[in-house]
Amino acid sequence: MYEAALFKPIKHNLIQCHVCQRRCKIAPGSSGFCKTRRNMNGKLYSLIYGNVSSIRVSPIEIKPLFHFYPGSRWLSLGSLGCNFLCPGCQNWEVSHANPEKETPLTEYISPEKAVQLAIKDNCKGISWTYNEPTLWLEYTLDTAKIARAQGLLTNYVTNGFITPEAMDLLGPSLDAYRVDLKGFSAHTYKSIANISDFEGILRIIEMAKSKWGMHIEIITNLTPGFNDDKEELHHMARWIVNHLGPETPWHITRFVPHFKLSHLDYTPISRLEQARHIGMDSGLRFVYLGNVPGHPAENTYCPRCEKLLIERRNYQILKYNLEGNRCSFCSQIIAGYFE
Repeated sequence: MYEAALFKPIKHNLIQCHVCQRRCKIAPGSSGFCKTRRNMNGKLYSLIYGNVSSIRVSPIEIKPLFHFYPGSRWLSLGSLGCNFLCPGCQNWEVSHANPEKETPLTEYISPEKAVQLAIKDNCKGISWTYNEPTLWLEYTLDTAKIARAQGLLTNYVTNGFITPEAMDLLGPSLDAYRVDLKGFSAHTYKSIANISDFEGILRIIEMAKSKWGMHIEIITNLTPGFNDDKEELHHMARWIVNHLGPETPWHITRFVPHFKLSHLDYTPISRLEQARHIGMDSGLRFVYLGNVPGHPAENTYCPRCEKLLIERRNYQILKYNLEGNRCSFCSQIIAGYFE
């Protein structure tokens, strides 16, 4: 066990966790909602520090991040647990696992070893993904500091339910923030993510961009009957434009039946295309469709001359027409990091 970075004693050995916005109050000998942190004699301990359930070298496009060093290789690491427990989670085997009971699913990899592996495999950086990386705060922070010192970049693939205090710890060491916006109403977040207040997620996304200068890309997994309401999508798109900027990439991905939502159908392509039009009509310049290999909306187009800049298929880059961060045809600057 590893002592947690952010908690506050209350009374009678009751403590409050300040890592995610649930801010669980935890009795002695108990764990919070995520089951990854336990109160031991009035102190909070992480049960997953360095416990790796999933490890893979993968392209940045699989996160997905399309405007952050396209084609680069990343060491992707995950552990156990989640603070949402979404019913349709595609990684439910690890994110819904209980670390107190299922630690044999993991192997210990130290921060130093993780960085060594990334360098050995010629990776651009390290990405924390598969389960919610916020719950891995202490480990990701220690690893990120070493990674940055070795010239590696860092990335969170996250639901964004982190506290401002935790974000301030991570801020100096995190480069890219690929964050879910699962919906844009309390009702949607309650049905998908088991929380009622999503406003804190919005504030954190703004904080990551404006205070810490992170590269931001947004993803919405469009789930039939849950978060595909047109009016809600309009509100979401306008928020991205007004608070993050029109050049912020928005990935709208096709729902694939998983776990407790395996009875649902795949998202119709027409519904995905409708959502993309909503984003473009709201002023966003880069709205992508995911989980639809071969669809033209996987590609990046110049917002000025509309020429094809990056052609993709199933996370592979087929054509590349950028010179640095400029369109090869009209020299339009494309927001992001391309070299």
